[in-house]
Amino acid sequence: MDTLETRELRYFVAVAEELHFSRAAERLGIAQPPLSRAIQQLERRLGVTLLDRDRRGVALTGAGQVLLDEARAILDGAAAAARRTRRAAAGTNRLVLATKAGANHELLRKLLDAHAAEPDAAEIEVLLCGMGDQARMLRDGRADVALMQRPFDALAGFDTEDLLTEQQVAVLPAGHPLAARTSLTMADLGAVPDLPVARWPGQDGSYQPGPGPEIHDLSQLAQLIALGHTVAVICASSRSWLWSAHVAVPVTDAPHVTTVLAWPAHSRSHAVAGLVRTAARLSF
Repeated sequence: MDTLETRELRYFVAVAEELHFSRAAERLGIAQPPLSRAIQQLERRLGVTLLDRDRRGVALTGAGQVLLDEARAILDGAAAAARRTRRAAAGTNRLVLATKAGANHELLRKLLDAHAAEPDAAEIEVLLCGMGDQARMLRDGRADVALMQRPFDALAGFDTEDLLTEQQVAVLPAGHPLAARTSLTMADLGAVPDLPVARWPGQDGSYQPGPGPEIHDLSQLAQLIALGHTVAVICASSRSWLWSAHVAVPVTDAPHVTTVLAWPAHSRSHAVAGLVRTAARLSF
């Protein structure tokens, strides 16, 4: 039988992410023996080995990685169906828009104001989130649309409308010698060992190795730059949150960044379509 139950998929995802049966059982709120039996039964039903187990611990097989990716998508889809069904049943003309805290608020304000002026416009609830969270919120139904950035955010599986393409700037502590320059290159920034470039989480939430600090939110980043511990390369429009202790300098060879409005490719929402039409008419 090829049918998979959401319960066993939740069990498998917990083990695959924790790579430890005891921690996975604690996360799920169940005892370890029934969790182990459930995974063994799943492997027997599928006729494959999902996890390699030895004295050193637990590791995913190739088949296990495939199931992990598919299971996450299935569970997100089930959660999205439940959330969007409840919103539809509430009978309100409302959309949830996810955006990274500290993103271009002028662009967002212009979009919201223009949409609010449209006849029968949906009410927009803005949901502020952490870096890289928008894609997951779209997939699991917490958000209907999101402001995201190409090439940094994962856009696979979403339709998009380009809003604004802009240059990047280096945000430095005001007293640093590079802050007096009119422009910089990425090589200039890499040649200053006392001011390592901040590291952002990748699309999977992990950080690339390097000397710069791992950044979790903009408040942390602003503080570290002001203290002279790091430099950040960000969109020019993000300068709106800078402190007096910061200086922004254009980086001539950094890739341009495009802010997009993104939504699930399968969406049939008239409210989403209305917001997209508004975005397409605007000039940012």
